[in-house]
Amino acid sequence: MSPSLPAELGPLAELAANLRWAWDPATREVFKWADKQLWEAVEGNPIGLLGRLGRDRMAELVADKAFLGRLTEVRADLEKYLTGPRWAQAQTPAPPGVAYFSAEFGITEVMQTYSGGLGVLAGDHLKAASDLGLPLVGIGLLYRHGYFRQLLDHDGWQREQYPHVNPHDLPLTRLERDGEPLLVEVDLQGRTVQAQIWKADVGRVPLLLLDTDLASNHPDDRVVTDRLYGGDSEHRLRQEIVLGIGGVRALYAAIEAGLVDAEPVMFHANEGHAGFLQFERIHRLMSSGGLDFDQAIETARASVLFTTHTPVPAGIDRFPRDLMERYFAAYADMVGVSMDRLLAIGREPGDQSGSIYNMALMGLRLSAGANGVSKLHGQVSREMFSDLWPGVESPEVPITSITNGVHASTWIGPEMAAVYDRVLPPDWSHNPDAWTLAGGIGDDQLWRARGRARERLVQTVREWARAQGRRRGESNLGWTDSILDPEALTIGFARRFATYKRATLLLSQPERLRELLLSTDRPVQFVFSGKAHPRDDGGKGLIRDIVHFSRDPEIRTRLIFVEDYDMQIARTMLAGSDVWLNNPRRPHEASGTSGEKSVLNGGLHASVLDGWWDEMYEPAVDGVSNGFAIGGRGNGSDAGHQDAADAASLFDVLERQIVPTFYDRADGQLPRRWLAHVRASITTLGPKVLATRMVQDYTNQLYTPLAQRAMRLTADGGKRALDLGAWRGRLATSWEGITIEDVELESASGTLGDDRDVVVDVRLGDISPEEVEVQIVHGRVRADGTIAQPTVATLAVGDGHDGCIRYTGTMSLDISGEYGLAARVVPRHEDLRSWAETGLVTWAPE
Repeated sequence: MSPSLPAELGPLAELAANLRWAWDPATREVFKWADKQLWEAVEGNPIGLLGRLGRDRMAELVADKAFLGRLTEVRADLEKYLTGPRWAQAQTPAPPGVAYFSAEFGITEVMQTYSGGLGVLAGDHLKAASDLGLPLVGIGLLYRHGYFRQLLDHDGWQREQYPHVNPHDLPLTRLERDGEPLLVEVDLQGRTVQAQIWKADVGRVPLLLLDTDLASNHPDDRVVTDRLYGGDSEHRLRQEIVLGIGGVRALYAAIEAGLVDAEPVMFHANEGHAGFLQFERIHRLMSSGGLDFDQAIETARASVLFTTHTPVPAGIDRFPRDLMERYFAAYADMVGVSMDRLLAIGREPGDQSGSIYNMALMGLRLSAGANGVSKLHGQVSREMFSDLWPGVESPEVPITSITNGVHASTWIGPEMAAVYDRVLPPDWSHNPDAWTLAGGIGDDQLWRARGRARERLVQTVREWARAQGRRRGESNLGWTDSILDPEALTIGFARRFATYKRATLLLSQPERLRELLLSTDRPVQFVFSGKAHPRDDGGKGLIRDIVHFSRDPEIRTRLIFVEDYDMQIARTMLAGSDVWLNNPRRPHEASGTSGEKSVLNGGLHASVLDGWWDEMYEPAVDGVSNGFAIGGRGNGSDAGHQDAADAASLFDVLERQIVPTFYDRADGQLPRRWLAHVRASITTLGPKVLATRMVQDYTNQLYTPLAQRAMRLTADGGKRALDLGAWRGRLATSWEGITIEDVELESASGTLGDDRDVVVDVRLGDISPEEVEVQIVHGRVRADGTIAQPTVATLAVGDGHDGCIRYTGTMSLDISGEYGLAARVVPRHEDLRSWAETGLVTWAPE
């Protein structure tokens, strides 16, 4: 039994119940003050601390006026944070309510509801939404065994251990109505499965987590929410049904019970795992609004945003037809469609039999907007999914991008946070504009902070190494006292160990690596960490290769692998590393936000030009850049050749740029050139990598415009949505009747800046001129015959003749060189976001 707290200490329970403590240093300091030794024993879990706080210690705290005074201040600050107006409250129009669905949420290492980058990104999204005052609610799953703990055996091979998660030991509240648990039900292959709902308060944002571990469920169903990304394909499908269909039901049940505020306008699916939320919304619209299946799709689509994080087809959830039939035959009957019609939503182009159901394609087909998570990833996604929109050039495929950001207060170590507190405005952690003053950070301030953070990393790595050795039964651990040098250039590499991330690229030239590690005057040291997926033997092999290499007695104090990577290890590594290394095989990194966290800690990013780095790296000006680029922007078709070229570039960057610059003390005791790079990194990247910038971009570019359109389409019983759906269907049926009969162009030669008349004759068949636009696409011609950076112009409707309609306009010869022109007909409707979303286009014959 947990002891009850005296009234004077009641605010401790309020602070523990809100996960803001995960990113608020003042709140964590109060818990540490309550009992420092116990705080460390419970690994920073305030619920665990309060459950074990002794009565004698509580009595001492009640008598400690200084402690009670500080507790009152921190409690008042939380209240102000939760209730005061913030960025969203100053926006016109007011941002819409958003329901954010994700299979994982990385809020804190104390709560194992995440595995890696996707979950940490989702957690940062919620925290930034809270900082901005955005009306958002998160929906996910509570995994009773979380993600695995990583243990390395004597051979360096990853072993997985799954801890049992007790929700009562976490800052979670089980939702109840009339004294009974609030439950929702889902159908799993003909069996009704119940899920209870746990709520976590992430600052101002509620996070609802579904849990099927109930005695009322069949034993096979109790384990649906057992492990994150555990089990086989069927287990994954069952989890995604609970997340999507159960998540929507849980959201509305919580709203109806008054446990969550106003109903959201927008639904944001973070990756394809949450795609089945649309099946539930479609069914609800059919039941409540009397719509048929296609009408409900059009209405439901209007309020959904789909974010893809996948740069390669292999990363997408794909389920076989027979599995989908077993789990969704009853749903198809319920909504009155055939399985073929239902499965067509996830059918891959060219798969006429519908043998595979693709969750990413489902997300794209059932959303009003879609985005990648960096500019390059947006481009890759447009190319990867272009088959969904045949005839649409990949730059016009309706997938945009919002570049990921990171939650500053979560990831910046105390050393650099103290610097920012002194130099920047008080709201620097969530206000991008505050970073305009970052150029005023002095060399002395930077170097002292970086030195303290590096020393903290060194001491912590030594403790981790000793703990790892003791667990494996090693007796001679004296050498761990000399692991790493607090004065040496320290490079961090930590991420999921997937093969495309090429964790062992450095090991491809072992002698050059050894020379860097063993240098006596300019030593380099590396700290590695990360987990491989339990079924990824290739990734596990990479970990073992690094561990084997690091066991050489000559270099074991200069290169270390830290096991069981989590958010706590990440924060320490990010704070203490001078360089953060990232060398994926381009363009396979969707975003790669760990480097953004390093930047905010005063580290320099050294990376392949992939993900966010491709758009934010700035080459040197007057010898100073904001980081280091490995390789170029080409995407090699031969993986082995690309790996070799990138390895050569990586060592060249290390040997010619990074190491000499870090150890250059020509201007005194400080590495002035290095610090100039750090300052350039902070000033140019600081405001761009904030998660609040990311969420503001989502709000301004997607949430608000999509919500306004959705409200317009769904008003008056959804009349406009129904009209739009009917128009889409009619246009798709009649589109083949459109032909471009002739294109006349006044001479394309001439002087730069001249205008030329264009005439296009079009036969529209059964489609009216008001339903289309006739456009010309023109610009400089590339060597392959395509038009580079085309200009698009809409022609004016003219007279009809011989069954054709004549369209006229002009084009400007605004670029020198060979010039090209193409004409096309595209749909036009005032309620379309883009003509391209229809996939309908007719080009003039070449």
